[in-house]
Amino acid sequence: MAPRTLIQVRPLEERPLPGLSWSERLERLRALLRGLGRVVIAYSGGVDSSLLLRVAHEALGPDARGVIGRSDSYAARELELALAQARGFGAEVDVVTTGELADARFRSNPTDRCYYCKDELYRRLGEVAARTGAAAILDGTIVDDLADLRPGRRAAGEHAVRSPLAELGFSKADVRAAAAHYGIESAGKPASPCLASRIPYGVEITRENLGLVERAEAALRLLGFGVLRVRHYGDTARIEVPLEDLPRLLAAGVRERVIEGVQQAGYRRVTVDLEGFRSGNLNRDASPEVLEIKKREPLDHGRG
Repeated sequence: MAPRTLIQVRPLEERPLPGLSWSERLERLRALLRGLGRVVIAYSGGVDSSLLLRVAHEALGPDARGVIGRSDSYAARELELALAQARGFGAEVDVVTTGELADARFRSNPTDRCYYCKDELYRRLGEVAARTGAAAILDGTIVDDLADLRPGRRAAGEHAVRSPLAELGFSKADVRAAAAHYGIESAGKPASPCLASRIPYGVEITRENLGLVERAEAALRLLGFGVLRVRHYGDTARIEVPLEDLPRLLAAGVRERVIEGVQQAGYRRVTVDLEGFRSGNLNRDASPEVLEIKKREPLDHGRG
């Protein structure tokens, strides 16, 4: 099956409302939200959805409700941080269980796996919206996201989900500036996409391999590494950290603790990607041609 067509708000070079400062975009966001009435917001605790929920809470009070989709691909640590942050500024948040692992299409891990995950999430948000009488479902997509592989955008379109930050031209820099203005805890937090993003396309997503990744990344955070990914290659973990962190990762004393922690998480072998951390690294393997090659050839633990 060919990957689904991605949905873009508009080409990135046509950024909405060019020339506006982050504070001017923020004021327009407040006005837009006030005009929507009661809303539910897909909230993950990342800086984008956190800003949207914070401003919606300011503009609408209890008529703005965050919703977190809890699943095996959402790290327990991220859930705890997200809930604590929302409590800090008084927003109401519902936690709903999503069942994407029950969907064989998601488990098979195609290049459009995010479509199936988001389709399930937005279906559950739709249920919350119907129950609470919300007039709109919102997500935290920003204009920068539209240049990356985002199959979930199609699901957003099918469920009539609006993306106010993207509509108003918010970039990541705008979001971080506005989040710092509010004192949002995740303003400087590294992006942390779902655990399934650590598993190469075409490799089945299971509760077990998601757990391996989660435990291995937790072990590295205990050693002081904040920006990181553990890519899952069977019984081999491939670690990505920023290039400036590589000397510390490989330093005597630290290297041994890294190996011990990752092996205790359940991996037999531990490798390090010398290219360093790259967000969305596995997306370069997203073409159907690459996946056909992967089906015929053994995994190369030194690439990808």
